[in-house]
Amino acid sequence: MLLFIKRAATSVLILFLTVSFLFVLVRIAPGDPSQKYLSPNLSPQLIEKVKSSFQLDKPISKQYISFLENAFSGDLGISYKYHRPVSEVISEVLPFTFFFSLSAFTIQFVGGLLLAFWAFHHHKKLLDKFLSSGSIFLYAVPSFVSGVFLIYLFSVQLKLFPSSGVKTVGSLEENFFLLAFDYLHHLFLPVVVLALTGLPVYFKYFRESFEENQQKLYTVYLRANGVSEKRIYLRHIIPNSLNSIIAYAGVDLGILFSGALITEVVFSLPGMGRLAVNAILGRDYPLIVGCTLTAGLLVILTNLIADLIRMKIDKRLVKGLLN
Repeated sequence: MLLFIKRAATSVLILFLTVSFLFVLVRIAPGDPSQKYLSPNLSPQLIEKVKSSFQLDKPISKQYISFLENAFSGDLGISYKYHRPVSEVISEVLPFTFFFSLSAFTIQFVGGLLLAFWAFHHHKKLLDKFLSSGSIFLYAVPSFVSGVFLIYLFSVQLKLFPSSGVKTVGSLEENFFLLAFDYLHHLFLPVVVLALTGLPVYFKYFRESFEENQQKLYTVYLRANGVSEKRIYLRHIIPNSLNSIIAYAGVDLGILFSGALITEVVFSLPGMGRLAVNAILGRDYPLIVGCTLTAGLLVILTNLIADLIRMKIDKRLVKGLLN
């Protein structure tokens, strides 16, 4: 418990420093978000009133103190663009982001594991070389390039999948199965694009970990005692390969939860990534800080969960972290 509290406190401190730095950075950057609400016909008194409503007439230090006081009470402020509480705006996009990110993460993790197992089973053969080379190629291709290519191929040319949005306009809301199919039909390409960015990483992690565990003494001992290769792989090599991969998975899942920015923008999806981009372009200060804070909390939470899982699997980590 003491170790968990120590890790959580360190993560919260890092998050606090990050949000504080961003709070100051966006306010010292050129531009004034109140300008889009102003007109040359407005009197100077009304212009000052508009700025005062955004609290932009106060020094940055006072704005920061006010932000901290409100944040500790759960109030992240009012969005300049949506004219609603920031927490309310963010809560509307989180369910979609969770579903979208978990779908891509599942494909990445399970797909990477199966492909690595398949490649390892054909060690140094043509299939192994092909998968290894293919993973390097996929890793080098940016998500916006693969996204545009798949849209052109499957949406423009073959017309199999929609190119944007999450559902068809005028779809039957009362029919659950048709609505669910419509959602899956729209999200197929975005999920594939997002999964392709992380699939090569998991493949590489699993493939190298399999190779490392294959050469350890316990596998030699098991083979010498007549244990089948299938049992060695499933009961020993794969479980022992998960430890380091879980640490990366915790970071990766947190980043996915915080917003798959490029994919959501390319496919016009209503998630955290697109919301953050719109907030930055619109200089919506409260929403920018709110998105950053939410993203940081999600990354911290997934990392802590990953650490707990690793400690549960390998008790030596607890001793190592305590020393």
